[in-house]
Amino acid sequence: MFKHFYLILIAFSIFSCAKKAEQKEAGASDKNERPNIIIILADDAGYIDFGFMGSSDLDTPNIDKIAKSGVVFTDAHVSSTVCAPSRAGLLTGKYQQRFGFEANGTGGIGLSDDVKTMADVFQKHNYSTVAIGKWHLGASVTDHPNQRGFDDFYGFLAGSRSYFPMETPSKQHMLQHNGERILFDGYMTDVLGDYSVKYVKDHKNKPFFMYLAYNAVHTPMDAKAEDLEKYKDHPRKTLAAMTWSLDQNVGKLYNTLKDLNLLDNTLIYFLSDNGGATNNTSENGPLKGWKGNEFEGGHRVPFVMSWPKILKENLPFKGLSSSLDIFPTSLAAAHIAKDKSLILDGVNLLPYLKKEKQGNPHQELYWRKLDDAAARFGDLKLVRLKNYGATLYDLSDDIGETQDLSIEDTTSFSLLKTNLKTWESKMEPPKWKESKAWMDVTYDIHKQLMQNKEVTHKSPAGYHE
Repeated sequence: MFKHFYLILIAFSIFSCAKKAEQKEAGASDKNERPNIIIILADDAGYIDFGFMGSSDLDTPNIDKIAKSGVVFTDAHVSSTVCAPSRAGLLTGKYQQRFGFEANGTGGIGLSDDVKTMADVFQKHNYSTVAIGKWHLGASVTDHPNQRGFDDFYGFLAGSRSYFPMETPSKQHMLQHNGERILFDGYMTDVLGDYSVKYVKDHKNKPFFMYLAYNAVHTPMDAKAEDLEKYKDHPRKTLAAMTWSLDQNVGKLYNTLKDLNLLDNTLIYFLSDNGGATNNTSENGPLKGWKGNEFEGGHRVPFVMSWPKILKENLPFKGLSSSLDIFPTSLAAAHIAKDKSLILDGVNLLPYLKKEKQGNPHQELYWRKLDDAAARFGDLKLVRLKNYGATLYDLSDDIGETQDLSIEDTTSFSLLKTNLKTWESKMEPPKWKESKAWMDVTYDIHKQLMQNKEVTHKSPAGYHE
């Protein structure tokens, strides 16, 4: 009898070891080995509009706490200068031009059906997945977050909406939970923050992937009365109030993770989807340009990565990095092997942050939005405008992109133009364009910035009058 029991015990042990090995191979090891992953995405935030980026007039103590616990990237970029394509690049880990998602909006097309998102991969590997907030990647059935890897969606499909309740919102603008309209009281930033806290509490026993995309501080400029009162004498009163609310809700999530002993093994990213906009009083500091154009102010963003269990130092990281890196970095953190068929243009940042690798994660990066494009090669930056010309800058001593070196450094100028054309040859043409009014004014903005002239019109309003 004991002999049979012993044999059964051995067989069970062999089976258990094999099962654990299988789970580890699939990236489904024990909870303690796999981090929770949270992407906190701000909307249209200015480059210097956070305390950790040097702001002296906007209060962001909770976001600053995350920055202090992690790594601040000083040369970080998103893959587009406007909302929708930037989000497409972040969630797919590849240049969105690979599937024609280049212009803002979604063109009635949205994400290509054959493109995998981060959520698709994490869902497959036994993570709970949730998207909270602004989607802006398509409103068709196949583009709904629940069809793009997210078990749970609590947010809205459009690119913007009022922060307060709307009586008769469209299907794109209504707050919804997995397709069902949610009626709410209060302020949207609070509503989204509360749901992020609820989700963590409900899923504390299983690894989760959270994409928390606030619409703050995108227009319309809506703020709570008490926050407006708090900043009544502030020169950027409404933005200060909206930023304060964003920070308070990030703090609620941070404190919940801490209270549940989840913070140490939670990988948190914080960034903005593009540079600060001209219509929300955001500031980009020393950077030239803003949301919608290819100068640094359009795509260089505040970017933080915190994982207390692994990243012990909080020194700034100066290497050239991208929002495209979030996908491969998160896969590596979760011990998920990349499928051979999955094309990713990002780089795993962990070896650089742990000092296992030196130098820049990227030697080159590229941007294009219809008529305007840009390329980085080391510290050199090319800005090109269709049927007009191109300029060249050395960002190592000219972060404001004021000194055009295209005439004196013809070798580098030619190299970057060739590199950009080579990259473009691997991309697809844009599947939709923006309105003619925006195309025209954006073109004119680029011309004036390339000539270091004052920009007279920053939106179609009043342009050509």
